[in-house]
Amino acid sequence: MNQIDQQSSIVLVDDDRNILTSVSIALEAEGFKVRTYTDGSEALRTLATHPADLAVLDIKMPRMDGMEVLRRIRENSSMPVIFLTSKDDEVDELLGLRMGADDYITKPFSQRLLVERINALLRREKLMREQNDTSNGVEKPIVRGELTLDVSRHLCVWKGKPVNLTVTEFLILKALAQRLGHVKNRDQLMDAAYGDSVYVDDRTIDSHIKRLRKKFRDVDTEFSQIETLYGVGYRYKE
Repeated sequence: MNQIDQQSSIVLVDDDRNILTSVSIALEAEGFKVRTYTDGSEALRTLATHPADLAVLDIKMPRMDGMEVLRRIRENSSMPVIFLTSKDDEVDELLGLRMGADDYITKPFSQRLLVERINALLRREKLMREQNDTSNGVEKPIVRGELTLDVSRHLCVWKGKPVNLTVTEFLILKALAQRLGHVKNRDQLMDAAYGDSVYVDDRTIDSHIKRLRKKFRDVDTEFSQIETLYGVGYRYKE
C-alpha cells in the first residue's frame, strides 16, 4: 500500500489506452483510487464536480492537449500535476513547468518511478496540511518588504495583490525568502520543493524559477527580487 493515504485519488489522462490500463493497475496496487480518461475535456468536466488529489497528464493528446488541460486546472486549483512527455518533447517539458506543472516524467517510464514521484508530491501536500492544522492559523506570515507569504493559507501577496502559486512554486519561494540574501543552490531548492527522496534535474528548478518570475511580473513588471547567480544558484534580494 502507498505511504500516504489509501483514499488518495489520482486522475490519469492519456489517449493511449494501454498506458491507462497498465498505469492504473500499478497505482491501484499501491492503494490509490484512480480515474482514467482518454480526453482532456472529459477529465475537466469531472474534476469540476469531483476534485482529485493529483493529476497525471499526457502532453500530446487530440482535441485538448495536456497544456490546455493544465491551463484550465490552474485557473482555480493548485492540485499537483505531473506531465508525461516523449523523449523529443524537451520544449514541451519546459513549457509545461513554466505553466505550473509540478513535475514531468519522460516516456517510456518506469511505473515505480511514477509511483515514487506521486508519493513525494502527496507526502508534501499532506505535510503542509498537517503544518497548517497544528498551527491553528496562527503561524506568522513571512514578510519581506512588499512580499507576504502566509504559509497557513498558502497565500502569496506582492504589493497588496495576490500571486497564485502552485505548491512547488510556493515552497521554492519560501525557501528563498526565509533567508534574505543567502544563496540557495539547485539541490537545496529541490529538497525544499520535492523532499530529499526524489531526484529532479537542474532545468526543472530553473523552469519553476522562470514561472515564478513571470507570475510576479504579471502583477508588477518591475519585479526583480529573485536573482540568478550563474553557476551557483538563486537568492531573494535583501
